[in-house]
Amino acid sequence: MSNAPQSPAHRILVAEDSEAISDVVTTALSFQGHAVMSVADGHQALSSALAQPTDLIVLDVMLPGIDGLEVCRRLRATGSTTPILFLTALAEPEDRIRGFATGGDDYLTKPFTVDELVFRVAAILRRTSPSTATTMLQVGSLTLDLAGHQARRGGALVDLSATEFRLLHYLMANRGVVLSKAQILVEVWQDDFSGSENVVELYIGYLRRKLDDGHPTLIHTRRGIGYVLREDAP
Repeated sequence: MSNAPQSPAHRILVAEDSEAISDVVTTALSFQGHAVMSVADGHQALSSALAQPTDLIVLDVMLPGIDGLEVCRRLRATGSTTPILFLTALAEPEDRIRGFATGGDDYLTKPFTVDELVFRVAAILRRTSPSTATTMLQVGSLTLDLAGHQARRGGALVDLSATEFRLLHYLMANRGVVLSKAQILVEVWQDDFSGSENVVELYIGYLRRKLDDGHPTLIHTRRGIGYVLREDAP
């Protein structure tokens, strides 16, 4: 079982037709103190999400009835802003981008570890829960002042472009979570995410040069997966 720090209790809906995976996800999130409800098909997922307030939906893409992407589309069409974490065996970048374009907030590819699931859920809830909203983020000697739109490393001001600031904000808000290039591209570049994922690598390089000047590296590469911001090297 994950040894991640427990977060405040939230209501989470798990929609997964594999009983084994559903049991693992439900048990892991319940262990973190969350109130978890599970369903096994798309119609149940949609009706449950619309019937009662939910803080997060963990949604399998390949659900029977209606698939997870269609569940997400219909929820967003109602005006629902409930964050959605997609679970799927589809690992191609086009599949991930399709999930984000539909309205998903994060994308976890099977097979996954319990720790990764728990930390991704915690990261989504941290950035979407009003009770945890903050204007200041800090990782080690790096601070990000959202209200003042300033970054500092060891107390020294770091000059960032608007895009670099958004990228750093996303990485810091998800500290400890490995983020794929596709996730970063959609979140940081938003509507303009049809370009090459190479732009992510380019801007990661810009950030590293500005942040690591005389300091330990904070942004680490997980080859073939993506990037993670944390104090210790992997």
